[in-house]
Amino acid sequence: MTNEAWGEIREQLEKRLGKNNYTTWIEPLKLNGLKNGVARFEVPTSFFGDWVSRNFADHIRAHLNANGAQVERLEFAVKAPARRAPAAATAPAAPRAESAAPAPVARPKAAARARVSEEELPGAPLDTRFTFDSFVVGKPNELAHAAARRVAEGGPVSFNPLFLYGGVGLGKTHLMHAIAHELQTRRPELRVLYLSAEQFMYRFVQALRERQIMDFKELFRSVDVLMVDDVQFIAGKDSTQEEFFHTFNALVDQNKQIVISADRAPGEIKDLEERIKSRLQCGLVVDLHPTDYELRLGILQQKVEFYREQYKGLKIADGVLEFLAHRISTNVRVLEGALTRLFAFASLVGREITLDLTQDCLADILRASDRKVTIEEIQRKVAEHYNIRLSDMIGPKRLRTIARPRQIAMYLSKQLTPRSLPEIGRRFGGRDHTTIMHGVRKIEELMATDSQLADDLQLLKRLLQA
Repeated sequence: MTNEAWGEIREQLEKRLGKNNYTTWIEPLKLNGLKNGVARFEVPTSFFGDWVSRNFADHIRAHLNANGAQVERLEFAVKAPARRAPAAATAPAAPRAESAAPAPVARPKAAARARVSEEELPGAPLDTRFTFDSFVVGKPNELAHAAARRVAEGGPVSFNPLFLYGGVGLGKTHLMHAIAHELQTRRPELRVLYLSAEQFMYRFVQALRERQIMDFKELFRSVDVLMVDDVQFIAGKDSTQEEFFHTFNALVDQNKQIVISADRAPGEIKDLEERIKSRLQCGLVVDLHPTDYELRLGILQQKVEFYREQYKGLKIADGVLEFLAHRISTNVRVLEGALTRLFAFASLVGREITLDLTQDCLADILRASDRKVTIEEIQRKVAEHYNIRLSDMIGPKRLRTIARPRQIAMYLSKQLTPRSLPEIGRRFGGRDHTTIMHGVRKIEELMATDSQLADDLQLLKRLLQA
């Protein structure tokens, strides 16, 4: 198969899988040959090949066959590392003279720096509870967990930075701490720095005030792994963004690993400089989706084992965990806090944890979890997302740029509210219930073929249910 033919197939895969999946997983693939029903691809790392094999192999094989190739299976191989030329032969003489001179003593300095006391690193303390062993893996966080594990091995990684994003209480901070814990165990010689974006800003402002900006630069550029939590906090803070940008570039140039977390994707962080968005998107961007029922139940079951050790003899009736996993669906922290309160209360009153006791003890949390989404709220969010006027959402215009968001709002109104079709129709400018039904069916059909639409719907649901 020619490179031109593979290029056409890649375009088809981009339409089928969406821009993000294509850029992250398909674009780096290099087709090395097709023989005896086996298509061979070159991949950056074995982790990369394993993930593509598990999640996209069927799509790739189907498109290859549809374009005339006879492919029964795919093989992925990591490219052998190229031999490096001697540094003196490749380095330009004049511009590199300053950096080349101290090269013989660079390693001893780095080793000595790695042994400095933790007090010298301006990082946040790590929570001992947040390890990989205590992280419950499910479909919504499978990729994030696998990528975090790969970074925590401490070896070379094909994606830099690793960018984790998602709503509150979905496990971003847990994974960040777990990476740091694992690196400290596996590679104690590495200099790992974990801190929040707020702490980064505070240290930068402090350095400016005390005229120690060079010390600040040296400190942050000397780490082997930089982990910054809640990076959306620096949005709109120009000086901090400037320094973060230069720190980011300096570390990437030295092949140092960066791990970032935020509450939304880089492109969705308002007032974040475009050049920073671009840098953050050049690595692996992973969305931690809202938890599903099975994952929430698994988290509760793990927590119960811990509490049984702490509250010996305390019984929990059948069905309680299933009830909690079903009713508290948006935030893992709230879910865990509810279980903590439940065990503490039952221990104090000396009663078994039954369904009745659970409903009495957690009445306020259960009420809050039952927050209803309104049609007006859905219309407003969809209009904001697609940058159209709210009046056009409910008006008579039939332009595609307005009609499609309107149908999406109809679909979400049917999915997220208990309102009937005629009632939804009245909220959309007095439309007939058959119009609403048509709009809902149209979106259901498009979801199966349009990955961008499916991503938009997921994002909107997350925003509305947060």
